[in-house]
Amino acid sequence: MSHSSEGNAKGRTVGPRCVAIVGPLGSGKTTLLEALLERTGAIVKAGGVAAGTSVGDRSKEARAHAMGVELNTADTEYLGDAYTFLDCPGSVEFGFEMEPVLAAADVAIVVCEADEAKIPALQFTLKKLEAAGVPRMLFLNKIDKAKTTLRETLELMQAASSVPLVLRQIPIWDDGVATGTIDLAIERALVFHEHGESEVLDIPGESQADEMAARYQMLERLADYDDHLMEELLSDVAPPRDEVFLDLAREMRKGLITPVFIGSAERGNGIARLLKALRHEAPGIADTAARHKLASNGNAVVQVVKTIYTSHAGKLSIARVLSGQIQDGATLFDAEGKSGRVSGVYALGVKDHVKVTGAAVGATVALGKVDPALTGSTLTSAKSGIAPLAAIVPPAPVMAMVVMPKESRDDVKLVTALAKLAEEDPALGLVQDGEMGEIRIEGQGEMHLRVALERLQARYNIATATHDAGVPYKETIRASTTVRGRHKKQSGGHGQFGDCVLTIEPAPRGSGFTFVEVVTGGAIPRNYFGAIEDGVVESLNEGALGFPLVDLKVTLTDGSYHTVDSSDMAFKTAALMGMREGLPSCQPVLLEPILKVKFYGPSEATSRINQIVTGRRGQLLGFDAREGWAGWDVTSALIPQSEMGLLIVELRSATAGIGSFEASFDHLAELTGQLAQKVVDKRKKEVA
Repeated sequence: MSHSSEGNAKGRTVGPRCVAIVGPLGSGKTTLLEALLERTGAIVKAGGVAAGTSVGDRSKEARAHAMGVELNTADTEYLGDAYTFLDCPGSVEFGFEMEPVLAAADVAIVVCEADEAKIPALQFTLKKLEAAGVPRMLFLNKIDKAKTTLRETLELMQAASSVPLVLRQIPIWDDGVATGTIDLAIERALVFHEHGESEVLDIPGESQADEMAARYQMLERLADYDDHLMEELLSDVAPPRDEVFLDLAREMRKGLITPVFIGSAERGNGIARLLKALRHEAPGIADTAARHKLASNGNAVVQVVKTIYTSHAGKLSIARVLSGQIQDGATLFDAEGKSGRVSGVYALGVKDHVKVTGAAVGATVALGKVDPALTGSTLTSAKSGIAPLAAIVPPAPVMAMVVMPKESRDDVKLVTALAKLAEEDPALGLVQDGEMGEIRIEGQGEMHLRVALERLQARYNIATATHDAGVPYKETIRASTTVRGRHKKQSGGHGQFGDCVLTIEPAPRGSGFTFVEVVTGGAIPRNYFGAIEDGVVESLNEGALGFPLVDLKVTLTDGSYHTVDSSDMAFKTAALMGMREGLPSCQPVLLEPILKVKFYGPSEATSRINQIVTGRRGQLLGFDAREGWAGWDVTSALIPQSEMGLLIVELRSATAGIGSFEASFDHLAELTGQLAQKVVDKRKKEVA
């Protein structure tokens, strides 16, 4: 395949294009990719996701779950133009895969269907595209299975889009079955032939009135942004077809409208018309560079959309060349000036990556072993580096799981493998928690974490055991006491002697730990004060209930020493003994962490979210409309961390699969009664 870029006399943007395929889970994105590859001759016959024969979703994990779990890539050509299609997963759990793609894509095809339940998910996708400034066209899939009229469907979808959805086609119905479409721009009928080119015919007489009405509505929408077209419509002047196409292309590229095409990916219907719209109307690399305000200065600039580790080629970075050219052996620099050498340039073949000598502007390729390349990063051949073209920030984790190797010899191997998985998928977090003694993976939901564990086994042959993440309980005291810590030991030669009097008292919540000394008269030399404080601090690691202590004040008031036998270690031991003796009499109480949680979901789910909060010992703080998201609310609440397990599963069930939340530590609160006793008893069993 050629990776050259060129123009033509008519000014049509040609050359390698990068097209993102996005949309709600189950809308048919991977099936559309199959249909596009079949129609362009890249594959002989379209495969099926359910049958496990598709080009996309070919990983073991995707096949096992019959859903997209990672980015699919494929190159093809159509009428001499080169395309790279990037098929993004539809599940919100794998939704971050889309965001680095949007920084490199020229245009997005949004695949959806006439299903009211999926409208919130469609809105979620469209908001991401709008925020990234990516032009988009919508492919209304499964038209052969639609149970609502096109007008009803368009009204539903319009609620999800902040810009007008402009119908480009209307269906031809025959006994309730869509047998073709009428293209409102070329004013011709296209009769479907399964997995073949549609037959182009004159518009049937019985459909002409519908076509004229729908076309006029399309032109009215275009005229909102074109005064000349508005004058023509007001004067009953039929605009030239070329002018209509120019308006459609210009307004779509500027993000003023979203054209809507219809068809059936499974049957291969409507595919050729979609490809022709991509060819003639979609923006190209020059528009995308302009979107990033990327000046053409001769330096190569690439945007990394995905990092993958392969068994044979090591680290590969899927990247779009936004400027200049990339050759095998080229040196690239990141924003901090760190450099890496390209060890192999690979075209994204339908089945396998194919090594090429280099890549020109517009091409999307895999670059081998470029160390500083991270998903979402921008690299350049300029030694000064380049600031990232887009702020790619992974979403906050909503679920965590402790991971342990079943074989102790795999300890180091596990961390190394998890680090590679986290580099491939920045939405997957790796946490080595020293306080809790845990290795955790954090992610976007149950399936997200399950797939990560399956990859550990399949790629790195690491069998793991898992359990829920622990809760960092603390304890404090309610009462004061004064205690003497005395350590005396004689074993020949110098002995050990330390004697200190400590007052232990509660401190305000959130104040932490304070150590004060008020010793007078030289009862203890000052040089031992530090050792006594060290002993007190060590005792805070485990209080009377078995948890770390917080919010208390300890005052050194008195003591005694021996000129020969006293030492730092003796006084540290004395302080530790005194604390352990005194703390049980200070009315110890358990503290649990309380998180502040912000829920994001459709407004119709807000009452269900409130029920989820109260059912988890939570306290509702209120809710408000989500800024910039029509029909969405933000609900704030305080919830104990111990109640957060599987919260995301319950939330997604209540919000058509797209709700999410952000959680952060707020404060520690006392936990008493049976709940506290269960926690303490469990702790005792763990340390027994």
